[in-house]
Amino acid sequence: MNRLKHQLIVAAIAAAAAIGGCVQAQAAVYTWSRHNLTFETPDGGWVTYNSNTRFEIRWDEMVMTVQLYEKRDGDTKIIEDNLRRKAADFNMYDTKVEKLKVSGFDSKCISGTMPDGSRGLIADLVSKKSHIIAEITVNYLMGNRETVEDMVKSFAENKQQQPHREKHKQKVQKKSDADREQKQQNQQPKPAAKPKPEKYFDV
Repeated sequence: MNRLKHQLIVAAIAAAAAIGGCVQAQAAVYTWSRHNLTFETPDGGWVTYNSNTRFEIRWDEMVMTVQLYEKRDGDTKIIEDNLRRKAADFNMYDTKVEKLKVSGFDSKCISGTMPDGSRGLIADLVSKKSHIIAEITVNYLMGNRETVEDMVKSFAENKQQQPHREKHKQKVQKKSDADREQKQQNQQPKPAAKPKPEKYFDV
């Protein structure tokens, strides 16, 4: 089958049930078998679009879209121009082009503020091993930036290998919490939590 499907491994349920009375956020792991592409998202999202080349998932306060393209000669040289053009299409302002290190990919991203005051990030991941370019677009609240970076960094082409993992996973942040965090940006971050149990999805 060519599409992402939602098949929860029973072991993940058992592992979650074994946590006595402790409610923890889980990470959902998706594998796009047709393209041998694996990535992680916070648990609790719902898939709103799913095809051979496009995937969209939503939470109450965040949306992520993954669009796949075929790589051609010279694409890596025009990535930054493409990112700026995409940001302009969203009327994004206060934009900043950054490098985001993703294992196995040449990657760049642009972030900025959307017209409604929320944040936007567009990342182009150019595979070093295959013909794939993965374009990831995320609309999020300011307090979710770390979660967004975790999602982008989790992309990996070999599904037999575990993708990049940070020491902790954040839940998708509510607007009230994001507003509070924006006022406290200069404070020291909280210590990393223990790794969360994960759900696994495969085709």
